[in-house]
Amino acid sequence: MEDKTKVSAWEIPLAIAKGFYTTFKHLFRKPITIEYPEKTKPAMYPRYRGLHFLERYEDGSERCVSCGLCAAACPADAIYMEPAENEKGERYAKVYEINELRCIFCGFCEEACPEEAIFLGKEYEFSADHRDKFIYTKEDLLVPWPRKKPPEVEFRRKTRRVF
Repeated sequence: MEDKTKVSAWEIPLAIAKGFYTTFKHLFRKPITIEYPEKTKPAMYPRYRGLHFLERYEDGSERCVSCGLCAAACPADAIYMEPAENEKGERYAKVYEINELRCIFCGFCEEACPEEAIFLGKEYEFSADHRDKFIYTKEDLLVPWPRKKPPEVEFRRKTRRVF
């Protein structure tokens, strides 16, 4: 029976020569490392799905009517909501929470929303020192009002539907 652990005498110098060749080949090339976050924040791809955000109408009211379709569409069961009505009889989400640790960033909530209220943004810098901080509430997710910059998305419906 032949011993497969033995290495012939010419294989070791050949392996060392290949290693040196690879090292010297890359030694004088321009580095491709991005100096993050010191210099630039790299742009994400157009289809990247990051941290969720809840949109508002032009008048500042929230778009979410707490229909529950986003929570039903979520395969990871990461969305929890409780509906309520305001004095005009319009529905809104009294409680809206997304557990970002459970979320798989599939985008089904975005597709299921009939009011175009929830979107996945381009934010990728979200970290915390405790697990409870990854449960984002409605106040964390709502776009700040008054708006400082134009919306990231193009809406099909600009104003609230009247029934």
